[in-house]
Amino acid sequence: MVCQKKLVDEVSGWLRIFDDGSVDRTWTGPPEVKIMAESVPPHEDFLDGVATRDVVADPNSGLKVRIYLPEKKADSSYDKMPVVIHFHGGGFCISRADWYMYYSTYAKLAASAGVIVVSVYLRLAPEHRLPAPCHDGYAALLWLRSLARGDSHEEWLNSHADFTRVFLIGDSSGGNIVHQVAAMAGDADLSPLKLAGAIPIHPGFVRVERSKSELEHPESPFLTLDMVDKFLSFALPVGCNKEHPITCPMGEAAPPLQGLRLPPVLLCLAEKDLILDTEMEYYEAMQKSGQEVELVESSGMGHSFYLNRIAVKVDPHTAQQTQKLFAAISDFIHKH
Repeated sequence: MVCQKKLVDEVSGWLRIFDDGSVDRTWTGPPEVKIMAESVPPHEDFLDGVATRDVVADPNSGLKVRIYLPEKKADSSYDKMPVVIHFHGGGFCISRADWYMYYSTYAKLAASAGVIVVSVYLRLAPEHRLPAPCHDGYAALLWLRSLARGDSHEEWLNSHADFTRVFLIGDSSGGNIVHQVAAMAGDADLSPLKLAGAIPIHPGFVRVERSKSELEHPESPFLTLDMVDKFLSFALPVGCNKEHPITCPMGEAAPPLQGLRLPPVLLCLAEKDLILDTEMEYYEAMQKSGQEVELVESSGMGHSFYLNRIAVKVDPHTAQQTQKLFAAISDFIHKH
């Protein structure tokens, strides 16, 4: 007789955990949304001005990255392009670097901004709790350093990357990883690579006590209070709560912000984000500590709105705010 495994916990639509420890991340929500969580295979020919390839950055750990290489324009005045390392969101528990919503977003950024994007396949909780994905993000940065030093080789990057202009970008929980990797990089010798900037987008900064925005702002397809609580219960180290330094870098348990050697930061927020209040608390703490931080806020938008490719296509305001957000990101990259 075959024993049926039993469902232990779930996050509706996104994640199911069973009593044998297995995890099912098959999308079970509305079928019209399924496309956003479908994998896009890499293509080394240029489609809409961008080619992609998946590369094993660390054979020992199996760490993989997806590289987005923009086609060089005929009137381009530069030989090398800035590199943007991307950390995907998903509450540390779901999503992959090759999902359609990331592919469509970061292929467009690569083409429009003239940058090479390196998107990291992060380990996921609950199989790999924090700080595992932060270590993956930092390992990807050190891999770029090894390329810059000539200790290893990747054709696209060694031929086209400007390793003196490397940026970190991450959405939602990926924004938490941006802060952590930038902080770790401040204590390292990255030469000849230079970390030129950090761009957390709607980072998952929270506290144990519910904020006013959590209680008053509308939930979105990309963030509900149940998702915040469940994902973090699966992802945080056992016995830890939301005041952990990774989820609350402005809190008392975290290293003082004024002691960190961070690059310039562009913090991207959304006016109707559930966790706006704690994101703003981070911004104010960064300012107070003397860190170089700029703020861009998207009017009338919720958490990770720009990743909702359906809304971007059908709603003019979402499309406009997405365009403004990525214009600000492109300006920040070209300024540093």
